[in-house]
Amino acid sequence: MPSGHDHGTGHRALLACGAIGAPLFVVVFLIEGAVPAIRPAGYSPLRHPVSGFAIGEFGWIQTVNFLVIGMLLLAFAVGLRAALRSYGGGIWAPVLVGLIAIGLTGAGLFAADPLNGYPPETPALPDAAARTTHGVLHDAFSALVFLGLPAACCVVGYRFARSGHRSWAAYSVGTAVVFLTGFVLADMGFAQHPTFVPIAGLLQRLTLIAGLAWITALALYLIRRRPELHRPPPQLSQQTAGAVASTSVRAFGAHHAECLERRRASGARIVCLRGRR
Repeated sequence: MPSGHDHGTGHRALLACGAIGAPLFVVVFLIEGAVPAIRPAGYSPLRHPVSGFAIGEFGWIQTVNFLVIGMLLLAFAVGLRAALRSYGGGIWAPVLVGLIAIGLTGAGLFAADPLNGYPPETPALPDAAARTTHGVLHDAFSALVFLGLPAACCVVGYRFARSGHRSWAAYSVGTAVVFLTGFVLADMGFAQHPTFVPIAGLLQRLTLIAGLAWITALALYLIRRRPELHRPPPQLSQQTAGAVASTSVRAFGAHHAECLERRRASGARIVCLRGRR
């Protein structure tokens, strides 16, 4: 049977998946936008969505990026279930993080349709007749990410508030507000609102960074806290337990002998307890 230490190590490994996967996803899409050798022709990180990287010669990099973070966050969701018990956590936060993981995985399996003028010579906003099945599925899975993450922030924030961790509660709820605001503004840009069109890609990136930074910070915090909150109770060794039992027996025997002596000396009716053999 696995020991408590083994269980603790396993849970920390699951939490570490969140601490690794979230920043890794960000680093990869930042590199894709910064390195001309792999950035697709006509692609602008300021204007176009992260998912647009999957269209082009090096599109497989972003596809793998989606799949890797999806798997890592799914493992993180499993570890989160146990880690939040000390804060009165229920099942909703892990379920929401699991939905985020599924959304990212689906976004990698189904490529997005052209958007905001990329690839070149494509319409800024494709009409309904031009939509593809994989593009529609990509948007559906992406909705799990952009709606699930702020919901998870609010649920975790509530749990932290209930357990007296006000700073973490404020950070979680604040992240939800920032994430939803960025999501709405970026979506307005992709919908061709003239004010936000030129920076729609930047707004989406800032939104993702804010949300994924929260996942990273949460994972690291829970990894550090778990040894204190879930330390198994100390176990007495057989030798120690035997010594304690022997001491108790001797103490009881001495008390019983003293009681008998007092009864003989006083002649009074004194009831002396006898241990069972």
